[in-house]
Amino acid sequence: MIEIYYASSASGMVKQFAQRLGRAAHDLGDREVRRSVPDGPWVLVTPSYKTGNPDNDTIPEPVRRFLRNPVTRRRLVGVMGSGNRNFGEHYQAAARTIARLSGRPVLYEFELQGTQWDVEDARAILDELDAALDAAHRG
Repeated sequence: MIEIYYASSASGMVKQFAQRLGRAAHDLGDREVRRSVPDGPWVLVTPSYKTGNPDNDTIPEPVRRFLRNPVTRRRLVGVMGSGNRNFGEHYQAAARTIARLSGRPVLYEFELQGTQWDVEDARAILDELDAALDAAHRG
């Protein structure tokens, strides 16, 4: 099963979402997790923050640090983003920027901590990815 790595603010909304996905979820707020390298394919779940400064990035620092490792970046399968529609043009900015820079897709976008339907949709996407990777591996 593809594992989840996530960044969450003090509100814990992204953490709540990641933990409801029913698979291993690793908190990038933990220094040891940030310094680790995923053993296989993984999905990032990240919030976006409105900074109010167009020159200031919306990508959380723990995510930035984790993605510094080239092996970690290669094993990234895709990105799921949490955002707040009140942020306007900054809505999902982190997930979309990471996807663009990594060449990986935005797999799912949800608002705040997501609804039960968001969790179900995200689980279905992850299950499809698991099946596709398993089929490709079996060749």
